[in-house]
Amino acid sequence: MSKFVLQWGGRAIALIFLVGIWWLPRPSFQVLLSPSLQRQVTLDPPQTVFTNDPRLCVHTRLTDEVEEWKIQETLRMVREMGAPTIVEFFAWAYIETAPEEYNWSHADRIVKHAQNQGLTIIARLGLVPTWVNEDTTDQIATLNLLPEEHFPTFAKFVGTFVERYQGQIEHIIIWNEPNLNFEWGNRPPDPIAYTELLKQAYLAAKAANPQVVVMNGALAPTLAPAGGLEGGWNDLDFLRRMYEAGAADYFDALAVHNYPFNMPPQSPPAPEVLNFRRIELWREIMREYGDEDKFIYITETGWNDHPRFQYSVTPHQRIAYTLAALEMLPANYPYVKTLCIWQFRLPAPTNSYPDYFTLVNVDFEPKPIYKALQDYAQAEQLSTSGH
Repeated sequence: MSKFVLQWGGRAIALIFLVGIWWLPRPSFQVLLSPSLQRQVTLDPPQTVFTNDPRLCVHTRLTDEVEEWKIQETLRMVREMGAPTIVEFFAWAYIETAPEEYNWSHADRIVKHAQNQGLTIIARLGLVPTWVNEDTTDQIATLNLLPEEHFPTFAKFVGTFVERYQGQIEHIIIWNEPNLNFEWGNRPPDPIAYTELLKQAYLAAKAANPQVVVMNGALAPTLAPAGGLEGGWNDLDFLRRMYEAGAADYFDALAVHNYPFNMPPQSPPAPEVLNFRRIELWREIMREYGDEDKFIYITETGWNDHPRFQYSVTPHQRIAYTLAALEMLPANYPYVKTLCIWQFRLPAPTNSYPDYFTLVNVDFEPKPIYKALQDYAQAEQLSTSGH
């Protein structure tokens, strides 16, 4: 989740969600991950996730988690909650630090511990290395700015990533929210150019592993008009433009972000409204283009319960809405493969409303919503084990 542009109450509002340290200067792993400075970590016996709902998924934030024991504990708690799938960001800039020079150490740790906990990984790939763009005057733009002449460079990285983790990671997402200016290098989004990037990445991924499931960069829900002059491009129109550019041949499942803000999940859908049932509008477009056989993966969703955030709900509502959304899927949306909650835990507090999307505090204290989801996903196991 990064930056939304939406129409709310009849006026345009830019929402900048400062959820991350995705783009902060990266500490040196050689120093911070030195074994002499780290708590010793021993793998658990191989684990299996027990869940009553295989669609339950969380977006973890391990890319900037330096200490290995915290990676392990985060993924252990994901399993114990009953979520069998995670979405995790694997930053191109952090892995390919120079042309064809790779540092896989941190990515390998994440994959090792996720597999140990029995979790399926959906890998989101993106973030442009500085060596791709020599002009770093606008550092934030540079991190998401990929000139077309470097589309093959990114595609090569995608193929290398898929080949390395074949049998360990079988789902990938190409880029993030390409219908937002910020995610397209602070430029107006371009559905034709993005489709070309997707095509090149798809072909490279399939050459490395024909079985890998390739998803488009998840679209951000926004009511910004087409053209990107107000910070983004309406997700429904952007998706149509992608189809018209031939994108259907270059993704195996549709990835989307679904943020209902403060609306309950049952609120009826409409093109001019951003809510949970926007799922139905995305599906209509897929049908228009004969693509209804594909699954939809909701790779980010959730309600925020900050006491003073404009679009928040109460903690009680957050639990009720989240559980209701999960319960709606089997009967109403059997084509939705995952509902991935943003975000499981942050490596460090933001001391602002992004902290109120999390399920677990920085110090690993579970929030009430974690316990409610655990009860939902693991009711049978908890009752038989006596907990």
